[in-house]
Amino acid sequence: MNQSKKITDGALILAIFMVLLVISLIIPFLSSIILFLLPIPFIIYASRYGFKPSLLMFIAACILTAIFATIMLLATIVMGIGGLMIGSGIHKQRSAYETLAGGTLGFIVGLLLLFVITQTLLDINFNFQDIVTDSVEMSAGLFEQFGVEEQAGQIEEIIELQISYMSMLIPVFLVAVALVMAFISQWIGYKFLNRVDKQKLKFPPFRTLRFPSSIIWVYLMALILSFLITDPSNFLYIAVQNMLILTELIVLIQGFSFIFFYTHHKNISKFIAVLITVIALFIPIMLFFITFLGIMDIGFKFRDKLIEKK
Repeated sequence: MNQSKKITDGALILAIFMVLLVISLIIPFLSSIILFLLPIPFIIYASRYGFKPSLLMFIAACILTAIFATIMLLATIVMGIGGLMIGSGIHKQRSAYETLAGGTLGFIVGLLLLFVITQTLLDINFNFQDIVTDSVEMSAGLFEQFGVEEQAGQIEEIIELQISYMSMLIPVFLVAVALVMAFISQWIGYKFLNRVDKQKLKFPPFRTLRFPSSIIWVYLMALILSFLITDPSNFLYIAVQNMLILTELIVLIQGFSFIFFYTHHKNISKFIAVLITVIALFIPIMLFFITFLGIMDIGFKFRDKLIEKK
C-alpha cells in the first residue's frame, strides 16, 4: 500500500511539475515567477519519502522535459537538485537553517552543472575576458567622442582592474545566487507543506541566527593571508579573496542578527532594527561597524552575556 501510494504521489506531482513547465513556455511573462515554483514538487515529494525515491522522480522529470520541453531541461536540473536537497532536509527533520545550507549546496551543484553543460555539450562559451575587453573598448570609444582622450587611458585601466577583480569573485556570486534561490524555494515550500500536509514549518526568528565560533578563525586566517598574498596572478590570491568576502558576509549577517536580538531583548520596536538595516545598506561605515559587532558577538558571545545579565 505504501509503495503504491508512493508511486501515485510521484506520478501526480510529476504531472504538476510538467504543467508548470508547459505554462512557463506558453505564457512567457509568467516564466520568471514559475521558475521559483519548479522546485516545489520536488520539495513536497522528498519531504514525504526521502532522497532515494525522489531521485527517481527527478530522473523521470528530466527525461520527460527532454522529450516535451527540451529548452527547459537545464532549469529542471538546477531546480530539481535544489528542491531534492531542501525536501530531504525537511524529511530528516533538520532545522530550517541546516535545510537552507543543504538547499544552497544543491543549487550550487545545479548551477555548476548548468555551466558545464552549456560549455561542453551546447558549446556556449562564457568568456569573461572577452566581455571585459568589449566593455573597455566601448567605454574608450565614448570617451573619445566626448573629447577626453587624455583621461581615457586611466579610466580604462581602472575599469579593467575593477572588472577583473569582480571576475575573481565569481565563486562568491555563485554562492550568493544559490543562497537566495534556496531561501525563496524553501520559504514557498514551507507554505505549501503547511497547507497541504498540515505541518508547522517555518524559519525561526532572524534574531536567533548564530554562526559557529570557528567562522572567526577562518575570517582571521583569510584576512592575514590577504596581506601576505598580493599577486593577482597567484591562484591562492583568488581563493583567499573569495574566502575573505564570504566570511565577511557571514560575519555581517551575524551583526544584523545581533541588532534584531538586542532590540527584542530590550523590548525596542522591531522597526528600529529594520530601519538600521536599511540605512546601513547605503552607508559603508555602518556596514563596517555592524561587521565588527558580528565579530564581537561570535567571538565573545555577547548574547549569552546579555541573557545572563538579565
